[in-house]
Amino acid sequence: MNQHANNRSLILATVHDRRSLLLLLITIAVIAIYFARVERNPPGYYIDESSISYNAYTISQTGGDEFGIPWPLYFRSFGDYKNPVYIYLLAGVYRITGPSILAARLLSALCGLLAALALGLLATRISERREVGMLVALMALLTPWLFEMSRVVLEVALYPLIVALFLLCAHYASTKKFWRWREVVSLAMTLALLTYTYSIGRLIGPLFALGLIFFASRGRRAGVLKTWALYAVTLLPLVLFHRRNPGALSARFSIITYLEPSYTSAANLREFARHYLGNLNPWRLFVTGDPNFEQIAHIYGFPLLLAATGLMAIAGLALILRYHRGEGWWRFVVYCLLISVVPASLTTEYVHMLRLAPVPVFIIVLTIPVIKWLSVRTDLGKTLLTLLLLLMLGQGAIFLWKFEKSANSARRLRQFDHGYPERILTPALGMTQRPVYLADALAIPGYIQAYWHSTLRGVPIASFVRLAPNEAAPDGALVITTEENCPRCRIISTSEFYTLYVASGPVIKHEPLPDSALRANLTLINVVSVLPAGGKVDFMVLVKNESNIVWPARERSGGSFQVSAGNHWLDHNGNMVINDDGRAALLQDLPPAQEVLLKLTVNAPKKPGSYLLEIDMLQEGVAWFGTRGSPTVRIPVKVE
Repeated sequence: MNQHANNRSLILATVHDRRSLLLLLITIAVIAIYFARVERNPPGYYIDESSISYNAYTISQTGGDEFGIPWPLYFRSFGDYKNPVYIYLLAGVYRITGPSILAARLLSALCGLLAALALGLLATRISERREVGMLVALMALLTPWLFEMSRVVLEVALYPLIVALFLLCAHYASTKKFWRWREVVSLAMTLALLTYTYSIGRLIGPLFALGLIFFASRGRRAGVLKTWALYAVTLLPLVLFHRRNPGALSARFSIITYLEPSYTSAANLREFARHYLGNLNPWRLFVTGDPNFEQIAHIYGFPLLLAATGLMAIAGLALILRYHRGEGWWRFVVYCLLISVVPASLTTEYVHMLRLAPVPVFIIVLTIPVIKWLSVRTDLGKTLLTLLLLLMLGQGAIFLWKFEKSANSARRLRQFDHGYPERILTPALGMTQRPVYLADALAIPGYIQAYWHSTLRGVPIASFVRLAPNEAAPDGALVITTEENCPRCRIISTSEFYTLYVASGPVIKHEPLPDSALRANLTLINVVSVLPAGGKVDFMVLVKNESNIVWPARERSGGSFQVSAGNHWLDHNGNMVINDDGRAALLQDLPPAQEVLLKLTVNAPKKPGSYLLEIDMLQEGVAWFGTRGSPTVRIPVKVE
């Protein structure tokens, strides 16, 4: 009998060792994929990647950012401020390697790998089983959400790793009856990293810190208070920056949020609840993914999370509620998961994968109890775990295959400015005109691509001159522009959003038009009567010049006296609610009695209700045509 039991134990140990070896080999293969073709997939280099990389390079060489500000706490970029941790980390890399796309993409991939390994280590410590840790690490590596964030050079690429490190510190502290300075310092420093690594951290960091109260037993109470105090000290630079630069860190949020001071608290809370629940929509998380078509980190239409992860997370949550609901650690994990959804739920977009970056980390942590439970159960439990593993591997393999196929899609090539180096910069540098003028549209700061890609080639930045938004290039100048029209151009080459041209002819002087010129006939080609609150829609407007004066085309998007179509939002009684909203500039001269079709993008009010949408023409800085007697178009729109 004993011999039979010994033989069975030997067989089970052999099977366990082989299974562990197989998991290890699969994990190594996935790790290799993490670093494969990082320089070419995604293709090209996104404009924000270039901004981060160029600032990291200038820091590594001079200690200053692109504007010469020494050792900035936050990096001014495109009217916003980028967070410091990733940029300074990349600057350290560039100090060794020099400027490089490959080095930057490898850093992001390494952050993704370390996040997965940290989650595996956390699972091993929680379950006290190495096999559970290996399964969780492999799950993290195959999770599309985490993989995609690790393939771009953005601050968010570092965030899952910081969240995982914070959880490691929190779990270690939860096992101690008393918190000494080791626990206090590690928790406070990882909270600080959460705060300074990505913009959502300025809300998540303090809320995660508040969650430490779940650990505040009598023996740990003093440690929790010390952690809060030390974390508060780390926030002093942030507070000082805010006082010296009021509104700098909140300007972007004011654009992307639906919150309005004029709304009642109840209305804002209802909107928050709607967005919060929308961000937890299982269909979006496990089937369709981020709904934003222009999300650069994501393969549009593919799930963010694996189905096996979702099934195990639900089962894991059930086990926690049944067996562990009194444990401070698991209460803390569930609390942090719920808090992780808050920042994204304060903005207009749903399931914005970058603003929800901590969510996949906590969902994966929720799988640990069920993986442990199945791994120590009967043969049926182990069979079920094997089936879930096969499902995870199958869906993960499909994702990796689709990700590889996406590299040459037209959408990805366009998003990442794939053609810029060879179609725009190379011919520009091959011509004799110097300097090369950079004329950017207000919404597309393409100058940074010239700075970054020239740095990669060793071309001095002094070879370029940035034009002000309202400044036209002089006659004969060589220009790289992101403007959508080019009225005095001899075009040399185009690529995605960029045009390389030589300015031909004198600068066009724009002046106020007389009142007699402000006469138009407007016809809506399409009519939309219902819009979501804060949503956008394109109206095609047929515009006829009813005056006897030519309306001049726009040359620069920031230029004076532009002629454009625009819109107001009125209440149902015709009172003004929003005076200025969309614009559709005239991109070619429009002679008398001629027509042009303009695409006007309007933004629905953030507050639901019944409105009148009024469309009119205007000359910027002069007048709306309607105030001079020209007829406008009004249509009723219901905002839901």
